[in-house]
Amino acid sequence: MTERKRLEGNGLWESSRMMLPEHKVAINIKSKEEGRKFRPTLDNQELELIENALAESFHEHRTVKIQIFDEYEDKVISGIVVLIQTFRREIKLTTGIGEWEWIKIDEVVSVK
Repeated sequence: MTERKRLEGNGLWESSRMMLPEHKVAINIKSKEEGRKFRPTLDNQELELIENALAESFHEHRTVKIQIFDEYEDKVISGIVVLIQTFRREIKLTTGIGEWEWIKIDEVVSVK
């Protein structure tokens, strides 16, 4: 009966005095995968709004906040669009004096 209780739930790991590095890696990978998100599917109207907001920032030198998709945590970047490469579907966003980032338009979830 005691042996059976040790194997219930997470008992096998908790009863171990030592854990192999491979087991730690496997546990970390599993916990990371549990928090993973999937890319939202944007309809044509939402894509058009995003592209219009980026073009407006480019033409009027207006600051925008861009939410970029990431599997684990979305990232928000503020700046002004200074270059649009339609063929590569990328924008160059100035985030500060002498600071900029290239952003793929397909990674953009929203623009404000």
